[in-house]
Amino acid sequence: MRSEHSPRFVATILDWRPTWFVARLLLVGAYMLGGGVKLADWSGAVAEQAHFGMNPPALWAALTIGIELVGPLLILTGRLVWLGAGMLGIFTLLAAFTANAFWTMPAGQDRFMATNAFFEHLGLIGGFILIALVAGRARRDA
Repeated sequence: MRSEHSPRFVATILDWRPTWFVARLLLVGAYMLGGGVKLADWSGAVAEQAHFGMNPPALWAALTIGIELVGPLLILTGRLVWLGAGMLGIFTLLAAFTANAFWTMPAGQDRFMATNAFFEHLGLIGGFILIALVAGRARRDA
């Protein structure tokens, strides 16, 4: 990872073996937490899906929990990273359109917040694409 254009301390951090795991954990941590919280509060998870108009809400709650727990597990273990990243990327895109439809809102604070959340979700999707690319390249180079 060393580059003549990177400061030595940056290259050292990027070359440090745990950096790859820590980066993946930071990317998927919120999903793991969300899946765990929903699993512990099933009725709340079902109510959340009903709130967003997902029917049947129990099915969507189960799918959400499964994706939020299995996707990170695949990414963190380094097995089928492309699948875990794809699961979470598609889930995140659907969630962005479902929960943050800022274009349907009148101007104001709610629209501002939804717009920010929508584009933050797109940034996460970019992170999942990058994780899949890096894992694929590392597998080919091994």
